Amino acid sequence: MDSKAEKQVVNVAIMTISDTRNEVDDKSGNTLVERVKGAGHHVVEKRIVVDEIEEIQKALKEWIASPDVDVVIATGGTGVTGRDVTPEAFEALFDKHIPGFGELFRMLSYQNIKTSTMQSRATGGVAQGTFLFALPGSTGACKDAWDDILVHQLDSTHKPCNLVSLMPRLMEK
Repeated sequence: MDSKAEKQVVNVAIMTISDTRNEVDDKSGNTLVERVKGAGHHVVEKRIVVDEIEEIQKALKEWIASPDVDVVIATGGTGVTGRDVTPEAFEALFDKHIPGFGELFRMLSYQNIKTSTMQSRATGGVAQGTFLFALPGSTGACKDAWDDILVHQLDSTHKPCNLVSLMPRLMEK
């Protein structure tokens, strides 16, 4: 890309996965909205979804099918308890898994929470040309994932490469 190229705006949907959160106390979801907008991107929608595979996938399928959504970022439900089903919901829809996202997230998270990061099943992938990322439900995890990974990879001017530059080619056969 030309170093003088204008930064491309990315359309992002934000999903909070929780049985207990509402718009007032959804700190992690609101953190993501603030950061996405702060980076100059467009938040298409923010939605709170209960911890049920069917409900998560219903929202994901709607956003994946929408030409107005380039990226979905979810927060919550990536742990190891019985109600944590976000990775299962997301990964069943992936056409391609991006294992480096979860690996990099846990490596960076280790700096802040040490071995507790092993409990995170943060995941990323592509489904029908839409990038999907699932983050833990803490504001710290959302800040780490956005500030240290996603802000750069969703910046069309980031060198040496970024996910935005791949968007036109995601549906190639």
